[in-house]
Amino acid sequence: MTGMRTVLRALATAAATLLVATAGSPAPAQARPEPKAPEGFVALRSVDPTIIQEMRYTTAHTFLGERVDGYRQPVCILTRPAARALHLAQKRLLRQGYSLKVYDCYRPQRAVDHFVRWAKDLDDQAMKGEFYPLVDKSRLFDDGYIAEKSGHSRGSTVDLTLVRLPALPTRPYRPGERLTPCFAPKSERFPDNSVDMGTGYDCFDTLSHTDDPRIQGAQRANRQFLKRTLTDVGFVNLPEEWWHFTHKPELFPDTYFDFPVDRRSVAGR
Repeated sequence: MTGMRTVLRALATAAATLLVATAGSPAPAQARPEPKAPEGFVALRSVDPTIIQEMRYTTAHTFLGERVDGYRQPVCILTRPAARALHLAQKRLLRQGYSLKVYDCYRPQRAVDHFVRWAKDLDDQAMKGEFYPLVDKSRLFDDGYIAEKSGHSRGSTVDLTLVRLPALPTRPYRPGERLTPCFAPKSERFPDNSVDMGTGYDCFDTLSHTDDPRIQGAQRANRQFLKRTLTDVGFVNLPEEWWHFTHKPELFPDTYFDFPVDRRSVAGR
């Protein structure tokens, strides 16, 4: 009987110790919910389902050679005024046998941070042969190709091009395939169903400047057609990138958002 009492006392002491230890331990950290897009943001498809979407940063076919942080689903998210303006432009283009194709829309700050980390890693030059063949990677910040903030994160900026209809399919990029400079002739560059703009998308080269005098003929005409069409509905082109346009006035001119590119970020909109 004495032995049984000893065992019971030992069990009671152990239980009390466990209770004290548990009471003194912090509660397990709750996973922080992902931020949602504020009112004013929409999925472009809900405004115009006819605009082609090729969201490059959800794939490995980027200047980083991998999917970009924050891009969870291939969905274009924009402020409502920007999306409505693209819808107006698209209606005009469809009547002329063309469609818009977007490469990038809203961009979360975490994606911009990913760009910055990549740019600082001078040893990672896996995609140099296509996206920045003539630019020393150490110059990406000084030359303005990479920055710590992007207008895309405010939600009214879009990267896009023109596609002649009917749109041909574009094959997926195969990681490790041979790279061709983004300014090579269109027949040699990575295949894209867009019209010839003189360079591919995200080409880190002065040939990407919208009005670069070396771009002539049909290539120049295509750039001017895109610029004119978007200017008419309130967009302003970034002169260094023929594909980059911002709708003015911006709905959120001073805010850089960080919600993920995901349908749930704009659920119901």
